[in-house]
Amino acid sequence: MMPVSALGLFAGFAVVASFTPGPAVMLAVNNAMHFGWRRALWSSLGNISGLLMLSMLSALGINAVLQASATAFTLLKTAGALYLIWLGVQQWRRAGAMRRAARAAHAAPAPGGVEPAAAGAPTSPSLVTQARARVLYRRGLGVALTNPKAIAFIAALFPQFLRAGHATLPQYAVLTGTFMAMSLLALSSYAALAVLARRPLRRWFEAGWPQRASAGVFCAFGIAMLRLHRQ
Repeated sequence: MMPVSALGLFAGFAVVASFTPGPAVMLAVNNAMHFGWRRALWSSLGNISGLLMLSMLSALGINAVLQASATAFTLLKTAGALYLIWLGVQQWRRAGAMRRAARAAHAAPAPGGVEPAAAGAPTSPSLVTQARARVLYRRGLGVALTNPKAIAFIAALFPQFLRAGHATLPQYAVLTGTFMAMSLLALSSYAALAVLARRPLRRWFEAGWPQRASAGVFCAFGIAMLRLHRQ
């Protein structure tokens, strides 16, 4: 059993890492703004599933392969960068869709006087498709798995808390479970804040400015990832 003090210290590191804004946080915020908190939860679940897989890969020594092979590292880095830039392009395109949907909603209010934007539901066929749970889950999973910094972080941090002379697998399971829980807490919290901010910023949101801003952030993350170097 891992000492409570060591687990508490690890949980502190996990909280800081999880609440530090990055691609996963940005994805959760954007999904919450467009589709609501419950839908955003699917991308968050995809992300922590990715963390579980990265932890397994780290335990198998994949990080050592990335550090030893410049080609493997470059391929993973490029795939992650292109994926984030693709998400940015999708966000930019979504800005136009949201603006058209908002105009349609104002022109023809929904039955019962409930406006689609206020209800937090997608208001166009393309947005309904993008809001499907499996689509959001895959995006969260993709963001996690194509980030070489994530596996490097896990590979660097976890061994510091492993106790020599004790079974490695149970310790990895505890650390991984704690990291996943902290990540889900952080992503859910950011998503909730995004939902709360959406109503007072509704006109700005309907104009497409948040989507365009987030598109720029995703592209910036992608470009920054291209500049990563092996440690």
